[in-house]
Amino acid sequence: MSRRFQIVAVALAVGFALSACGSEKAHPEADTNTTTTRSAGSEGTKGSNMDMQEAAERADGMLDDVLKEIDPEVQWAHGPTTKGSCDVTRRRTVMTIVSADRRQGFLDQVEEFWRASDYRIRAKNKDTEFPAVYALTKDGFGISVSVRAKGQVFFEADTPCVKESKVADSTSKPNGPAYKGVYPLPSPNVRSDFWSAGAS
Repeated sequence: MSRRFQIVAVALAVGFALSACGSEKAHPEADTNTTTTRSAGSEGTKGSNMDMQEAAERADGMLDDVLKEIDPEVQWAHGPTTKGSCDVTRRRTVMTIVSADRRQGFLDQVEEFWRASDYRIRAKNKDTEFPAVYALTKDGFGISVSVRAKGQVFFEADTPCVKESKVADSTSKPNGPAYKGVYPLPSPNVRSDFWSAGAS
């Protein structure tokens, strides 16, 4: 009787062990979910395979793209580049006068392009005098357009945290005076039949 009990006990133990092995293989998504969770948690380090120079070039490309989409064209110049401990900010300053009547239309064009480019609009300032739009790309780059003092329009592109490196000046050529070495840049001084309509 006790021998039969031992055989049954051994059989049950083996059965439980096999069942555990089988359940591990039957649910591979358990490992996938763990990987997904880790990936989701690393969103803050997107772009970390780039160095600062590569990230700055990507930011330049984003700024080039949006300025090319504005119709009619506006004149722009480079603003200062700044470096953080692991990030870079590129800037462009619009030298065309954008009247109060045209500001919202200007920002609408920019926002429409960013949405079409699959950027996420993360915030908007709807102030009539100083409106702004802030967007984010899937790879962690931030970009914004804002109207500031004297109605001047500014663009900024911020990189995510990346590997430290030297950063060269942008190779994008302004479509007007470069104002190299001039800071701060002059107030907007280029008139446009469209964008400056209604401006004094």
